[in-house]
Order: sequence, then structure tokens, then C-alpha cells
Amino acid sequence: MALIVQKYGGTSVATIDHIRRVAMGIATTKINGNKVAVVVSAMGGETDRLLNLVSQITNYPSYREQDALVATGEQVCSALMAITLESLGHKAISMLGLQLPLITDDIHTKARIMELKTEKIKQYLNDGIIPVVAGFQGVTSEGRISTLGRGGSDTTAVALAAALQADYCEIFTDVDGVYTADPNICPKARHLEKISYQEMLELAGLGAKVLHSRSVELAQKYQVPLVVKSSFGGDNHTWIVNEEEVMENSIIKGVTLERNVSKISLIRVPDRPGIAHKILSPLADAAINVDMIIQNASIDGYTDFTFTVPTTDLAKAKELVSQVAKEIDAQEMLAANNIVKVSAVGIGIKTNPGVASRMFKSLSGENINIEMISTSEYRISCVIEEKYGELAVRAVHKAFELENGSQEVEKQ
Repeated sequence: MALIVQKYGGTSVATIDHIRRVAMGIATTKINGNKVAVVVSAMGGETDRLLNLVSQITNYPSYREQDALVATGEQVCSALMAITLESLGHKAISMLGLQLPLITDDIHTKARIMELKTEKIKQYLNDGIIPVVAGFQGVTSEGRISTLGRGGSDTTAVALAAALQADYCEIFTDVDGVYTADPNICPKARHLEKISYQEMLELAGLGAKVLHSRSVELAQKYQVPLVVKSSFGGDNHTWIVNEEEVMENSIIKGVTLERNVSKISLIRVPDRPGIAHKILSPLADAAINVDMIIQNASIDGYTDFTFTVPTTDLAKAKELVSQVAKEIDAQEMLAANNIVKVSAVGIGIKTNPGVASRMFKSLSGENINIEMISTSEYRISCVIEEKYGELAVRAVHKAFELENGSQEVEKQ
């Protein structure tokens, strides 16, 4: 008997027919002698519908009240799933984040998990009941409903699997695993049977929509075996495992396109100690993630300071940075959201010289200008004009021969 946590995304539970099909799969897992706990997202499109209602009222809602609203999507779905399972003859019970409880910090819309208590859910599992947990949501120490941000149901599922010490966690979505690129952009993208936690963490953080990066981070930290499957059937799936378990020794594992990217530039910033902290600390306090940062060489005691933020946070970031710009007497603040980030990811980057050169050459061959560059042991990222995004993915994918897995890096 295995203890399995299964998570179903919004497209997997988009309609009552979808929910019924998923419930039959859950029931089969139970019939086969396993204990199974289920985590569900809101029905497809529901979160966007609720956020659209908010936008019709104001562009600056109370995040506390917004969380209370959007959390209802998962509440509806978990109840419908439990009702469906019971209609099939299997005892089930829906559970909200506050009923587990899953306790978070008080950063609304982007809360982080502080504690997940499992006494109730363990009792249900021991009694042969299938718990259906509303993903994406939790409760603060003061009793307020909180949400974990986009993709938060993945994080709920992995956190639950870790807390329960489950044998593994299955993430069911509308794709049958991880590919070397988005097949909708790159038709020659190849399916991967295994990928390391670190590679998947990079891919997820750079725009791959298969898994949320925080869920992969949790899985790696607590060594939760993770497998991505399609809720619509098929034999393909992808295991996310430790680096030493990945037999395929490719230099680059995948190419991503991240569209939720904007940049802010401060022109003629005084070049003195403490300025970077003064610019970025208000963003940190507002839980706005700053990714790529470029500071030009100082000229006459002044420099230009550019960084990227998620487009969804651009309005708030501009408001905060414009205040700082006045305080430090910067000449001008510029913002742009017509950019994307293309990244190549793989464990081979740290041991193979020439990877960056090859990527840059592929972009140059398509006459694509690179505006910003960021590198790490596992990735190389380039910010380019939005209109060239998909072309860039195909060019980089082809340059590293990802369609057949054979990669040789040119010597410099």
C-alpha cells in the first residue's frame, strides 16, 4: 500500500465531466489498495473570472479581501470533487486550507507556508476517507484567508506530500510531462522521462508552465519524489529526481520563454554606496521579485541602473521606484513591458565552456538583439524584444540539437 498525493490543475477539472473523469481515476487509485489524498485547483478560468470582477471595481484592491474572494474557486472545486467521489461509492471529504490548517505568513496574494498540520487528514486517511484539499490557499496566524500565488496548488500538494511523508506526489495537468521546449512554440520539442530538481526549478522559474517553482523547491528540500502526468491519459510522464538519477547527460535540458517580464531603468543615478539598497528595498518590502540587474560603469560619478520585475507587479513597482528616484535625484525613470526572457537550462552549463557563445550565436543568426544577460551554473537568460520571443526559442532549441538529444559544444 502506497500513500500518494495527487494534484489536479484547473484544466483537469474545468467542467463537471472533467471532474467526473478525474474522480474515477482517483477511485481507481484507491481501489488498487493505496491511500490517496487529493489537492485541486479552481475550475479552469475561475480565478481569472474572479480577478476580473475585482478589476471592474478598482486597480488597487485590498489584497486581504482579494484573497478571500479568489480562494472560493478552490473551495467550490474541492466540494464538487468530494461530492462526485461519494456518488461513485467512495467516502470523501473536502478540506479548506484553514481546516487542515495550512498556516502561512501574512503576505497576501503571495503567502509562504509556515506550518502544515496533518492530524485531521491522517485520521481521514486511516479511516479510508479520501480527503480533497483546496489548493492555493491557507490561513494566517491571525485567522485571515491567504493565497500562495499563481501555481500555488502545486505548492500545496508538495507541502502536503512532505508533511505526510507520502511515497510520491503526482501532478496531473493538461500536458504529459516536461518537454525540451513548449511544443506549441517549438513543434520539434522532445519529451523528457527524467529531469533533475535543479533543472526543473530553473525551468519553472523561467516560464515553463508545467510546475510552479516553489513546489519544486519544496520537493527538492524534502526529497519528495515528483511525477508529472496528463489527466487525459497516455503513457508519457516525467519524473523530477536528484541530479545523480538523471541518466541522460545532455548539456542543455530545455529552453523557456517567459512573457511576464518588464524592466525599469533609472538614468543618471548617483554612484555611491547604498544606492542599490535604497532603490530595491521598497520592492522587497512589497514582495516584488527583482530578477536581472544591470548597473553601467560609472561616468562622472553617475551610472544607469536597470532591473526586471514581473509585468503583473510593474504598476506597483513604478510607483515605488518613482518615489525613490526623486529622493536620490535620478535624472529619469523609464519602464518597458514589450520584452520577454529566453533561457537555456541544463546541468551541463557549469562544466561545458562555449554554451553561452553558442546561444548568442543562434540569436545573432536571426538578427535578434540582446538587451540584458544573466547567467548561473544552470541557466543562461537573455532579455529580448517581445516580437522575437518564439523565434528565439526555436533558434536556441535548434542550436543545441534538443530535438534529438545530441549536443556538442563548439570550442572557443
